[in-house]
Formats: sequence, structure tokens, C-alpha cells
Amino acid sequence: MIASDIEKVANKPNLTNRPEWRIARVADAKAPSELTVTHVNQTYDLLKEAERYSATGQAEEQDSEEWLQTHNIHHLRLTLKDLVDKGTIGKPVCDKSTGRVQQHIQFDAATINEFEFKLQKLIRSYTERIKFCLAGSKRTFGLIKGSSVAVIVDTSDVNTGHLIDEQLKKKDKLYFVSFGTNIDPLWQVPRDVNCRIVEEAEQWVRQLQPSGGCNLLKSLKHVLNVKGIDQVIIILGSVPDQKSEVMCDYVYQLLCGREKPIHCIAYDCNNEQANSLMKNLADISGGRFHCYTSTNEEQIYTGDDISRLLDEVKEAQNIINKIKDMRRGLLGSALVSIMDEISNEVAKLPQSRFLPRPPGHDLPLNLDQPTFHPKTSKDWIKSNGLKAKNLEIYQVLAKNSHTFKEDFVPVLKRTVKSQVNNSALTKFTWNDGSIRNVHVDMSEMFEYQKHLGDTVKVFEDRVNWLSQGSKRIFGTVTEKIVVIIVDLSLTNLNYLVHIQHSMRLLLEQQLVNKDYINIITYGMNIKKWKPTLTKVTPQSLQDAWKFCLDMQCEGSRNFLEAFRQACENDDETHHNVNVEGIYLFTSGVPDQHGDVCLSYVEESLKGRGCKLHTVLFNVDDYDSNGAIPGRYSNITVTSDLFRTMAHVTGGRFHWFRETGIIESDDIKEITNEIDRAVTFSNQASSLVETVKSRYKDKSGTSQKHSHGFHKNCIPTKALLWPDWPLAPEAPALNTPPSSNSMALVPVNQRQLADRSQETPNTIRRPQSAKSNTSRSIAGQSTKSRTTSAKESSRINDNPMAKVKNNFKKKQPATQVFYTGDKSQPIGVVFKDYPLNKSVRKDIVPASIPHTEETISTKDWMKKYSINKLRLDLYKLVSGPDCKHVDQSISALGKSVGAKYCNIFPSVNVKGTIKHLQLLPHELERYEVQMDTILKRYIRRLQWLLSGSRRVFGTIVEQKVAILVDISGSMMSHMDELKHELASLIWDQLYPQKVRFNMIGFSKNVSKWMSKIALADEEKCHEAIEWISRLSADGNTCTLQAIQTAFCDLELDAIYLLSDGKPDTSTQHVLKEVARMNEHRQLRIHTMSFHCDDKSANSFLRMLAAETGGRYHRSHGPDFNADLFAHKVLNEGFTDETVSIPEFEGDDLRRLAAEIALARQYLNQAKLFREQYNTKKSGTDDNTVGRIVSSTVKV
Repeated sequence: MIASDIEKVANKPNLTNRPEWRIARVADAKAPSELTVTHVNQTYDLLKEAERYSATGQAEEQDSEEWLQTHNIHHLRLTLKDLVDKGTIGKPVCDKSTGRVQQHIQFDAATINEFEFKLQKLIRSYTERIKFCLAGSKRTFGLIKGSSVAVIVDTSDVNTGHLIDEQLKKKDKLYFVSFGTNIDPLWQVPRDVNCRIVEEAEQWVRQLQPSGGCNLLKSLKHVLNVKGIDQVIIILGSVPDQKSEVMCDYVYQLLCGREKPIHCIAYDCNNEQANSLMKNLADISGGRFHCYTSTNEEQIYTGDDISRLLDEVKEAQNIINKIKDMRRGLLGSALVSIMDEISNEVAKLPQSRFLPRPPGHDLPLNLDQPTFHPKTSKDWIKSNGLKAKNLEIYQVLAKNSHTFKEDFVPVLKRTVKSQVNNSALTKFTWNDGSIRNVHVDMSEMFEYQKHLGDTVKVFEDRVNWLSQGSKRIFGTVTEKIVVIIVDLSLTNLNYLVHIQHSMRLLLEQQLVNKDYINIITYGMNIKKWKPTLTKVTPQSLQDAWKFCLDMQCEGSRNFLEAFRQACENDDETHHNVNVEGIYLFTSGVPDQHGDVCLSYVEESLKGRGCKLHTVLFNVDDYDSNGAIPGRYSNITVTSDLFRTMAHVTGGRFHWFRETGIIESDDIKEITNEIDRAVTFSNQASSLVETVKSRYKDKSGTSQKHSHGFHKNCIPTKALLWPDWPLAPEAPALNTPPSSNSMALVPVNQRQLADRSQETPNTIRRPQSAKSNTSRSIAGQSTKSRTTSAKESSRINDNPMAKVKNNFKKKQPATQVFYTGDKSQPIGVVFKDYPLNKSVRKDIVPASIPHTEETISTKDWMKKYSINKLRLDLYKLVSGPDCKHVDQSISALGKSVGAKYCNIFPSVNVKGTIKHLQLLPHELERYEVQMDTILKRYIRRLQWLLSGSRRVFGTIVEQKVAILVDISGSMMSHMDELKHELASLIWDQLYPQKVRFNMIGFSKNVSKWMSKIALADEEKCHEAIEWISRLSADGNTCTLQAIQTAFCDLELDAIYLLSDGKPDTSTQHVLKEVARMNEHRQLRIHTMSFHCDDKSANSFLRMLAAETGGRYHRSHGPDFNADLFAHKVLNEGFTDETVSIPEFEGDDLRRLAAEIALARQYLNQAKLFREQYNTKKSGTDDNTVGRIVSSTVKV
């Protein structure tokens, strides 16, 4: 009896679980008829029938929440608990291995199969419901509830006509409002639905046009105060003007105590802020959220109706997976209870117990007392580096180096530079860029290189020491008072044992000789080993290791809180214990923004003498199924952040992974010192080789001079010392008197002396005889004594004397005075003597900076062309003294050439036979210079064809407008065009801080901004977002786009990209542009994009030429600039080298022409050098010799 009463009480419905009270709708309600009032039991029957009808016929009018009330897993009793209740308890069985008694539940196979069948059937019904929610207008706008509906439409391109035809015409009342900057209601009050009202609404929808901003708050204020509305629909396609917090707070307060749900629809809106606002409004008002986008199908499944169904599907699928486990014998009531107990016990264990551990991981520490206190590599180099050991090459050569000096000599009345014998000293470039003459001691250089080798071995031992034990993981811990901050976020769960082992090595090897230490771990919570810094003792280190063994990974990375507790401790400050070094051991970026962390760390440690050292351990990519970090960043950005964080505090950065060290500031300091040692060794070897080659060249040239080299083409000084520059030969007439005899010279005596120098024999003698005589005189003089400068100037053997000079010779400046003598009253004093210009051109060293300049090729060539670098080969070999002339000898009856014509090779330079005065070593030096310049040209070409410059060329101005053709012909190239425009923004506009604007043109012209804007990070993102919305259609209105760009008076240039001719006449466009540009002088640079029409390319070329701009045509993928540059820079120009295509763009065409000219000169110089080899081998005749044609088409 008592049990039955208890059962009745248990089955009695709980009054606290009553359904929610629904406000009765009394608006427009009709009074009930007296005949409809019946017995209360009949009312209950009607309610049950209505419920049954709603479960079948009215399912289409229910949302997912209402539909799931009668179709969810709990209502249908298909949960896992319901499945277990269907089983029967079997006989307990004793487990022989453990001795425990296990209970088993027995299930009937038919029960399991039926239960699984119901679940499968339920999943199919959920799938059908999802298809129903995605059919027709419900896919776009969701399911519309209510009978009196107000529709708020954002005046963007929204097609709500289908919504009216399918769902809204079934409602009782409708009310439409459109909103932009202002609201525009269709009617003043809600209207009853009929055919006329529906047609009027459809006509109104078709006439909607964009109208300014998106004032959603104003439309909500209006609609929520309209009477007779029980459902509000918001169709939003853009970001509202007001803040989301303001609108949510307003709706919450306005609807407090009222039931007026808002059905929020995000229509084709990819902005997360707008979608979040719609979802919040739906939650506040008790409505539903629906999302539709035409580009991303997954966004549709984020709506409330479909997401609820998907959750039920997942829950049903989980139960089916449990049933599969039961079939394998893995599930039963007893086993489940035991597993629950085991799970509770396992949860209490450290996470590292489930990971593989090295042997002896749990044992106490084996402390190793260091024998010395380590230093950073920077401090170590101060006492053990090359400078400290006096092993810099400048320190070794300083005692035997001499600088060039320049001073004014009163006797000579001019500034004189110091000169030394070329065989005594060697020119060497000093570290300050100056040139010094140094004496090279061969034995000293040998000992110097030996010491360098020993020092490099010491450096290598230092690197090996830094790569061992805990130093490979943490670097060197050099401070006496340190705090270790360890990252224990959930993403490091798989590396927990590795972190513990790293801490073990650190405690054993480096922290033993410290004064005070502390360990702080951070993840979701901050845990400290000790509240303050603790004195280091063997026992304290063992306690620290026990703390490390209990480490657990959880949460994200709250770095700033851990850092604050490390550097801000009042107890430590009170006891005057200041932290000297903080070591951060982490694997990823913190939860806080990088700039915030950098500024806080820098300000916190400024002036405290404390440094933050960062240690980054590189883990594998995050598992998509595992824990997701609070903030994710790729490894490059992560390393840059922690590198900067360490350097702003004066600390060191260390980056490693399990396989080894990736980057270390300590090791980098040592490797830089090794590189300096290698550089000094190479410089020493170069000095030794220079001295050796000079003695070899000296002996070789002396032998050539003894064999009878003539001095008419090459001076004697140049034959003996080829490295010396040639001094200018002055005529005997302009030879100044010596300083000892600088006195009075009567005019009549000076004229007589001048006439006596011109004898008939010197005028009428043939050139060959003169050459022989001069050579014999020279041969005799070299045997007896060295020819003085005065004698060499008196013997005029310069062939330039025979060349006609159109310029007037400069005469020496004189001053006339009176002597007082009646016989010779006038005297003359020579004051200044003109310096004759040397006709021989020297090969000057040329260099081009390695950094690329953002200028056009035309301006670049004005500074670095072959002509500007004075490397024009034909100008070097085309001096007037090199011209070959045969002189007719009447006695012999034939034309005879000079004897030196058989010695020096003759070449044909532009139709004129010239004697090649450039010697082999000079030609070789020319080839080296030209090869360097040619490779630099190739690198410039590679730069011009890389990145966005391949399509757009080089942006050289600071205020530009980019005109982009988006006509219908660009349809197939739009994806590539958007990618290249984004590359242009980040590759050229953003780094150069260019002020720019983007203009797209097809049948209409659309501008990104009203005027040019600075290319900062925010504007670049906005520009890329504007580019992503571009679509190709219509014609090509090029002239209208140029006119729109000309409206901006701040522009310096226009960059026009198109794939064809404009719709109007090209001549008309050129005339209009010339008219607009008459007083503006605005350059228009044109770019041909995937255009093979010759007439269209010709129009773009003419448009650029007439405005002073540049024409550029993007080159296809057939020519690989990187591969071409790699082959040339590593292999040189060979027959297998890919040839340079014929570029049509101005920049590329000019540079390619200069490259072709450089290759021609380089090949010609090699042929000239072969002429000397041919002469030396004696295979040539004694006539003019082989003539090499050297006509170059530039």
C-alpha cells in the first residue's frame, strides 16, 4: 500500500516544470460564439487533435525548435540510457587475471537492431528536414513565422520577390520598410494580404535602389513601434552604420516584457561583424538567425534552424557508434561503471604518465657543478676575438702601411700627390674605404694565416660547446639571478615530456652555480614554483624538479600575466633581490597581440638591468583534431616576434627543434667572427699573389722589351710596368725650362731656337726610317743608361704628331717685361704650361650598387650604361694615335707602313684600320669588368620580371592612379588580375608608401576612393577587398576612365592596364588626352595584359609615348627569368643558355639592348686577345694581319 502511494506521488507531474506562459493574442480578436462553448473535456480533446495535426499537417509552418520538440532523441526515447534500460543483468563472472567480479548486461539482438533502425530512420528524417529548410525561398530567407509580418529590407541588391510569392502571401498582414541612410516605408500601417497588396509589394521590391548608408537602428525604432505586428524580418546585406553594442542594448530594452521575435537574415554578407550582430539580435528577441551567401555553402549551415538539426544528427550518430562498440563486446553496465571509476582515477594522474619517457625520468637530479661561469658570445669575443688577439689584417699591416699624401710644392707651383715604386709597395683598400700603400712581408703573411687557422679552430670548439647538453636547448644562462618562464599551453601536450626533460638538463647543468632562481609556468592559469626567488641549494633544485614532474598542459598562452609576476614582485624588491635575467621557453605566440607584448616588455625592463632571453622550440603543425591555440601564427611571424622581444631588452634569441639548432644569437656571433677570419685570410692570400704576379710580369715584360718592342705606340714606362697609368706625352715646344734656369729669355733668341729644331731631314725622312733610327737610339740608350725625362721629351716619337688636330693648341702663358738693356729691351717669363690631354684611354674600374633603385630603365641607364661607365670597347681602341697609315716612298715606288705595324695587331673599327694598343692584361681586365657589369644587368632584368613588376612594370612615382580594364573580354583573366593587383599593392605600393587610387572601367567607371590615399596597412586591406568585388562585363570606356583620373589634381602619373582597344576611336582618345594634358603634363604609363592584337598594343604604345610615359607588356610564362639568371650567373653565356626574347616594353627592351651590347663587347674583347696569342705563336704574316670585323648594331 505504501509503495503504491509512493508510485502515485512519483508519477504526479511536477508543478515547477510547467510550460512557459504564452501571451494570448487579443488584437483583432472576435468574440466567441455561444454555440462553440462546450464541456471542458471536449476542449481537451480538441487540444490533443490540434497537437496531432500540428505534428503532421502543420510541420511546414514550424521552425526547427518547434519541430524538434516532438522529434528529438529524448522525446522519442532513443538515448543511450534508454538503450541500457532495455538490457537484462546476467550472472556475475569472476575475472581470473584480476580477481574482480564483473557484471554483464545481456541484450536481445532484435532489441539492438530495432533501436539502431529507429536511429537510422530518425537521421533520415533529419536529413529530409534539412532539405526542406534549403528548398525554395527558405534557402535564402529561412522559414518565416507569424501572421502579421514586418519586413525591413536593406536597399542593396536583394531579390525578395521570390520570398513574397512563396511565403509572405500566405500571411494575414504585411508591412514593408526599406532603409539606407533614411527609411522608406511602403505603407503607413500594416495591410491585409490580398492580390493587389502582393502585386504592389512585388512592384516596390523591383524598384529598390541603393540609397547611401545602412541606418539599421532608425528602421528598428520605426518598425518595433508599429502596432499589429507579431514578427519582424530584417534582411541585411552590409555592415550597419551603428555599433552592434548600441543596437543590441536598444532592442533588449525596447522588447523587455514584449513578445515580438525578430527573424534576422544575413543576405550574401561576408562580414563577420554583420553576421554576429544578426545572431545577437535574434537571440535577444527570441527570434531566429538565418545566413545565406552565394559564394560559401558552409555559411548556410550556421543558421539556427539547420544547426539545431545538425546537432541532433551528431548525437544520433554517437549513439550508433556506441552500439557498434557493444557489438564488439566493449560495452556493458558493469564495464561502464568500472571504466567510469578508472577514468576518474586517471584524470588525477599527470599527463606525462601517458607519454613515452626516457629512462630514469622520475629519478632525482644528478647535479653537475660547473667549473667556470659562462659568458655570452658577445662578451667572450671581446677577450678572445680577432681584435682582442690583434689578428685583424689592418692591425697586422698598420705598421707597414702608408697613406697617399697631397701637398702644394712652391717650386713647381702646383699640388703634387705622393707616388711610390710599384714594385716596392702594394695598394690595399683599408677598412675606412681609403687606399693605402702597404709593404707585404711574405713570412709575416704566412705566420698570420697560421695564427688565423688556429683561432678559427678555437671558434669551432666554442660552437661545438654551445651545441651540447642544455645549451643546445636554452643557450647559455649567464646571469646569477634568473627566472625561467615555461609555456604549458594545451597545444604542447604531446611535448610535455620533452619540456620536462629539457628542464631536467637545465637544472643539472646550468642552474647549480646560480644565486637565486624561480620557475613560472603559464597556460590558462599561472603557477609559480615558489612565491619569490629562492636561493640555490641541492635540495632546492630537487624540489624544483618535483615541481616540473607535476606539470600539466591546459588552456592557451597568457604570457603577459606570467611575465608580470616574474618582474613585479614586491617581496623581492623589499629585500633588494632584483632579477637579472628572464628566460622564456615557449612554442608559439601569446594570447595578447604582438605589439602590446613588445611595448609592455620594453617598458617594464627599461632601466632595471634585466634582460629577457627568448627560447623558441619548433613543434610540428598543429593537429586539426587537437587543441586549437588562442592565437595562431606561422613559424616565421612567431620567430620574428620573439627575436624582436629579446633584442629590445638587450637579450638573446634561441630557436631550436628536436633535430638541432635553427638559430642562435650566441652561435651567430661566433660564425660572424669566423667569416671575418676567412675574409682576412683571403685578403692576405690576395696580397701574396699580387706580389708574386708582379715579379712574374716584370720579368716577362723585360724580355719583351729586349726583343725590340717599339715605343711609337706604347711608352717605355708602360712596357716595363703594365699596371702603371700612361703619362701624357708633351711636345718639345711646350717643355718648361728647369727650375734652375728659370730666367730671362730674349724673344729673338727664343724664336731662333724654335726654328733650329725643325731640320729638313726630320721632315722629309720616311716614317720607317725614323722608326728604325729611333729604335736603334733607344736600344743603345738602354744599354748605357736610363733615358731621362728631359731626353725622352726631346725625342718626339709620338705618332700623335702626325695626326691632324682640329683643335687649337694651347700655348704657354708668358709675361713680357723691360730689361733696361738698349740692345734687348724686352724679355719674357714663362708662367704656366698647359697639360696636354692624353690620347690613350685607360680602363677604369666600374661598379653598380647591388640594391635595386626604383626608377625607370631609361634613368637607370643614364647612370649605369656601358657608355657612362667608360667601358665602350670601340672608344678604347679608337684613339687617333692608333690609326694605321701607309706612306708612299718615291724612292721605293710603293707604300710602306711603319715597322711597328708588324708587332701590334690591326683591327677594323667601323671601317678604319686601327692598331690595337690595349695589351693582353688590359683586355683581360676589361673582360672581368664587362663580365661583372653584364651579370649586374642580368640581375636587374630578373628583378624587373619578378613579382608585380612582371605585369605592371615599375611604379616610380609617389602619387598614382591605377586604371584597370574590367570589360567583358577580361572575364577569363579576372582571377589572375585580382591576384596580380593584390601583389602590386603589397609588393610596390605599400613598401614605397605610395599614395594611390584604384579605378575600374568597363561600361561604367567605378572608383575605390574619391581621391588618392596613403598605402598604409589599413588602406591596402580595403583596396584588396574592393578588388575582390570586381566583376568583368560590358564594354571598354578607356577615355572616361582617363577623364576620371584627370579630375584628381594631386596625381603624378596614371597606370593604365587593358587588354584591347577602347570602344571609341583611338585617334579621338589620343586627341582628347593631348588636350587635357596640354597644361598638366601628366604621364600615362600603359600596360598590355594578355593582348595579342597588334593594333591595340600599338595604341597603348602611342598613348604612353605621347604623354612621356612607358609602355609595358607582360611577358608570358615561356621565358623563365629566374632560370635564365641562374644559368648566366653560375655558368656564364654559353651556346646552351636560353636566349633573351624580344621584349616590347620600354624598360625591358632598353635593358635587353644593353645586355646584347655588353655580350658583343665581351666577345670582341676575347677575339682581340686572341690576336695577341696568334702574334705570339708566329702564325700570322708580317702584313696587316688578320682583321676582325667589329661593326656593332646598337
